[in-house]
Amino acid sequence: MNDFGVHEVDVVVVGAGQAGLSAAYHLRRTGFEPDRDFVVLDHAPRPGGAWQFRWPSLTYGKVHGMHALPGKELAGADPARPSSEVIGGYFADYEETFGLRVHRPVEVSAVREGEGGRLRVETSEGVYATRALINATGTWDRPFWPRYPGQETFRGRQLHTARYPGPESFAGQRVIVVGGGASGTQHLMEIAEVAAETTWVTRREPVYREGPFGEVEGRAAVALVEERVRRGLPPQSVVSVTGLPLNDAVRSARARGVLDRLPMFDRITPTGVAWDDGRTVEADVILWATGFRAAIDHLAPLRLREPGGGIRVEGTRAVRDERVHLVGYGPSASTIGANRAGRAAVGEIERLLRRAPRPVAAR
Repeated sequence: MNDFGVHEVDVVVVGAGQAGLSAAYHLRRTGFEPDRDFVVLDHAPRPGGAWQFRWPSLTYGKVHGMHALPGKELAGADPARPSSEVIGGYFADYEETFGLRVHRPVEVSAVREGEGGRLRVETSEGVYATRALINATGTWDRPFWPRYPGQETFRGRQLHTARYPGPESFAGQRVIVVGGGASGTQHLMEIAEVAAETTWVTRREPVYREGPFGEVEGRAAVALVEERVRRGLPPQSVVSVTGLPLNDAVRSARARGVLDRLPMFDRITPTGVAWDDGRTVEADVILWATGFRAAIDHLAPLRLREPGGGIRVEGTRAVRDERVHLVGYGPSASTIGANRAGRAAVGEIERLLRRAPRPVAAR
């Protein structure tokens, strides 16, 4: 800490989900010392990243493609336990095993240009002056709510995936599920077991993926997302370009008519939704499974966004400021991508700090 009460470090990591913990692990492995050379700040109340907020019916056995963090496998997990418990416990053990000393709950309100070439990170526990920043804030805190005419008139309940409580609370109700992604189909299939009636509405015709999804297919999907990020456009999720896996549960739901999809409605009424062709559906609940946006508002003072609305990134580095790295953003939003991005960001930051030695007065 300097004479002005500002904590000086080499690296601040914002977020302690998969990407943030991966970055912290590689910082430690490279020789950076927690709370001296780098600090990890997380706004969540406990370990687990966004996983701690997942609905109870999403058991570990239903999780697709959960890759272990670097240096420590997740073994022997009960597939019937909620994923929030399994992965939350795994992350907590990981933080302790590698002594990452995550600060929580800490809110980061803004990152702006500081003094002496450092970034000023303003937080609920004080100000950090850092030579580099690894942003690993994910998307969970930015649920996307589309707006439709009449939305405020609906007399039933509206909620987003971010607050999905599990199927039990929809028993006996007429439910409209909006969204064609993995969450939307998972919600729909389990709600259909207890609801009086379900309706599935999507903007585009769902695309199903049969057969194995191997390394070649994965690279192709990531490349599509990466191209948008390179152009400075808001990133799409990797899942959005891979299609929905056609497994036994999905086949069964399709055979029962649960996954019969309607095109997007044109307006919302007090008692349901309506289309311009005269069709209507009555509902007690509208569940918006419409995805999330990157939680990067705290970076706004740095003016990193491109005209297209996104932050242009090469590898993990923000093109407009080489001190800023985004992990778990765009092509690195998957768990395996987050691991790789954490390592890549640390490698680039290490080279950056060697090129720009620390001022003598900073210690």
